[in-house]
Amino acid sequence: MSLNKEEIKHIAELSRLKLTPEEEEKFGSELAVILKYIEKLKKVKTDNVEPTAQVSGLSDVLRSDEVRSWPSDEVAAALSQGELENGQVKVKRVL
Repeated sequence: MSLNKEEIKHIAELSRLKLTPEEEEKFGSELAVILKYIEKLKKVKTDNVEPTAQVSGLSDVLRSDEVRSWPSDEVAAALSQGELENGQVKVKRVL
């Protein structure tokens, strides 16, 4: 599938990309290859294939969130391990 310059400019505009003429040429040919592959995928028969979000077979492994009391010696040991701020252990940010 080949794309003309107007189609490439239109796609770039929809994607909010400002392309130079060289980029239009380069990405236009790459996009044509991608669209050709999509056309090939459209020919695959998927009538009897059930839709799925994942295929690994993993299931939800979360547990319920419940409040538990801890032995006072474990709490004291945990609180003695680091710097405290407002009665809570201060830790480094995780971003």
